[in-house]
Amino acid sequence: MNRATNPTVRWVRPVASIILAVVVIGIPLWLALVTSAKSQGEANLPDLSLPDSWHIGDNYRQAFEQGHMIKALAGSLLVMVPAVVGVLICGSLASWVLARRAGRMTSLLYSAGISGIVLPPAVVTIVLLLRQLGLAGTAGGMIFVYMGMYMSVVIFFITGFVRTIPIDLEEAARIDGARPLTVFVRIILPLLRPVIATATILVCLYVWNDIFYSFFVLGGGSVTTLPLNLYSVASNNLYQNNWNLIFAYVIMMSLPLLVVFAVAQRRIISGITGGAVK
Repeated sequence: MNRATNPTVRWVRPVASIILAVVVIGIPLWLALVTSAKSQGEANLPDLSLPDSWHIGDNYRQAFEQGHMIKALAGSLLVMVPAVVGVLICGSLASWVLARRAGRMTSLLYSAGISGIVLPPAVVTIVLLLRQLGLAGTAGGMIFVYMGMYMSVVIFFITGFVRTIPIDLEEAARIDGARPLTVFVRIILPLLRPVIATATILVCLYVWNDIFYSFFVLGGGSVTTLPLNLYSVASNNLYQNNWNLIFAYVIMMSLPLLVVFAVAQRRIISGITGGAVK
């Protein structure tokens, strides 16, 4: 019976996976693409049909110019780059210490460090604290929030990877007189490239697409991000009922990281399997 059903199972599973991918990813993506190419009248009732007349150039140009995407792109990069660099530096150093030290206190610290994966941040507390520190509505405040939020992800990935690195390499460097920071920079850090690449891409995806926390932290300030700017222009009269412009903005906003993810997906998988599950 098993021999008779195995070929069927091997055939059904990939087909089911393809159908699921088409339903979950393909249909929403197709809807966004075709709607972004339609006129305002056609886009008022979004569907999967092709547009009667194509307005790709006009829609994308209007979304780019009227949506002030240059300012929003600069704001996203201003927030994302320092946040990603800071969380990777702090998280990799903390992961190295947690992976190399044993004991109950270290286990408690590790559990506390990765607890942010399942425990959502307290938004009200964060906003009140940033106001007291004078960081509300600023890029600096948003950077610190993202670093605190995604430190758990970095610690989770990198700690597991560091545990797979032989400690003999570090001991040999210490015998040669290397200090702890030198050992980390010259021995450990180069070996962490696969998992750091994975953590970098994942954190960039989280930060790039975030609107919930940026709305509370940056709302009303001079700094804006691409998702927050889309919410602002879509909620006022500029994009009211202009679903073609909204979807054109979404496509342009998502395109950079979609390309990065498509190119680096193998590195993401190798980094996850190389450290997080060990």
